[in-house]
Amino acid sequence: MYSAHGGGGGGGGGGGREEQPRGFLAELAQAVTPRAALLVLGVLALQLGFVLSYVGAFHQPEPRDVPIAVVAPEPVRSQLTDRLDALPGHPLDTGHRAADEQAARQELLRRGIDAALLVDPDGTTDTLLVATGAGSSLAQAVTEVLRAVAADQDRELAVEDVAPAASGDSRGLTAFYLVVGWCVGGYLCAAVLAISRGARPATTARAVIRLLVLLVYALAAGLGGALITGPVLDALPGGIVATALVGALVVLATGATTLALQGLLGVAGIGVAILLVVVLGNPSAGGAYPGPLLPDFWREIGPALIPGAGTWLVRSVAYFDGHAVTGPLLVLAAWTVAGAVLTVLAARFRGAAAGRR
Repeated sequence: MYSAHGGGGGGGGGGGREEQPRGFLAELAQAVTPRAALLVLGVLALQLGFVLSYVGAFHQPEPRDVPIAVVAPEPVRSQLTDRLDALPGHPLDTGHRAADEQAARQELLRRGIDAALLVDPDGTTDTLLVATGAGSSLAQAVTEVLRAVAADQDRELAVEDVAPAASGDSRGLTAFYLVVGWCVGGYLCAAVLAISRGARPATTARAVIRLLVLLVYALAAGLGGALITGPVLDALPGGIVATALVGALVVLATGATTLALQGLLGVAGIGVAILLVVVLGNPSAGGAYPGPLLPDFWREIGPALIPGAGTWLVRSVAYFDGHAVTGPLLVLAAWTVAGAVLTVLAARFRGAAAGRR
């Protein structure tokens, strides 16, 4: 009896044996897969890139090669441009000519130059024409440079703003923040579409449907942003329709690019989209500091990225009667078309590969 009972107890004990606790490394392997670890490292790199890009672009803004026209009779003009070109750091680019004051004003309003200096050879006061609608920080930087030059020559400098930022547009930043909002909406919409049925659409038809949904969203987002910054908050002048169309194109370009990157890279494509739009695009967009105040790297890439092209377009529509928009429109169109084509092609190749299995 005793031995039988003991045997039964032993069998029961064997059936109820507790699992031995695993070590920390084993638990870590279960909690964080290799794929998740790679994504976390990617997030860390993206975060550090964000800090590097923003601080690198904004920590020491200095004017360099700001396009300016000097209007003065010869030889006064040549003497003054030589003096300005010799300034340390080369803050001004005086290679832009204007025959007279009217021509200088027109060139400034066409966004061919950022400032114009009208010299009075018979007096002691010159006039600087600026356009704070293109960014007040740039107008302020040029004013400071030329005030210092005028003071060295015992002259006065009067400043006239020919395209002033609206009273509700603090420091001319509304256009930039509007574009940032549109870009955020673009890649979030694409990300949501990816979450719903997978980052990579299984068929070409689904890819096209996603693009059509994005188009509808872009039109709504463009109109919404134009209404909020226009009649609702009175923060930005310019036609509502024109601003809304710019917004729709910004959202569509951002969303199509994100869809394409997701189709090619999966979830990691969202990170690459954020890299292009947020990490690199926003600090180089000319919002807080226009291009001539940025270091060379950000100055060069800004016009080719979506936030930079969008910010330029919104300001042109709001303050410059739609001048100088061809280049930025082509940039946004290129991102949109490339994103849409790659989205469809990635889905087609994926469907063909699945069919061969």
